Amino acid sequence: MVVMNKENVNIFVTVGSRNYPFDRLFRKLDELCEDGVIKGKMFAQTGTSTYQPKHYEYKDFISQDEFLEKVLWADIVVSHGASGSIMKALNAGKKVIAVTRLRKYGEHINDHQIQNNEAFAENGYVVAVFEMDELGKAFEAYYNGTDNTRPWKNKDPLSIVKMIDQFIEENDK
Repeated sequence: MVVMNKENVNIFVTVGSRNYPFDRLFRKLDELCEDGVIKGKMFAQTGTSTYQPKHYEYKDFISQDEFLEKVLWADIVVSHGASGSIMKALNAGKKVIAVTRLRKYGEHINDHQIQNNEAFAENGYVVAVFEMDELGKAFEAYYNGTDNTRPWKNKDPLSIVKMIDQFIEENDK
């Protein structure tokens, strides 16, 4: 069990660059900062979201080089449910909170991120968040060392794709 001192934790939030705002996530992060659940330093790449964070630094878009710098800087990466962003963080050995964009909130065209995040979480690689009231508990699990995740070991670069495909096949019946 690895306990983190949340005062010293660096957090990088990324939501990609597609034209789907994720204001719900950034509002909740501000709320968690205000409530003292999140401390330390946080930087967010907000994409096309219109909400402007009050308690942490942010930029709408960053370059691939900046993205990699932020991933390497972070202790925890908060990502939307995009496999590419999650894999970059896991490959860098980071703890990941995967927050699902949901169609019902206009955050994506469908709910495919539910299956992505379920697959990563059920295999023990991320803490998945499906509704924002779960986000504070996800941070606390990492801070307290009770997250039950395991490090990603990339022996087969296509293994995650196979794992997700298998999960979707098994649960699409």
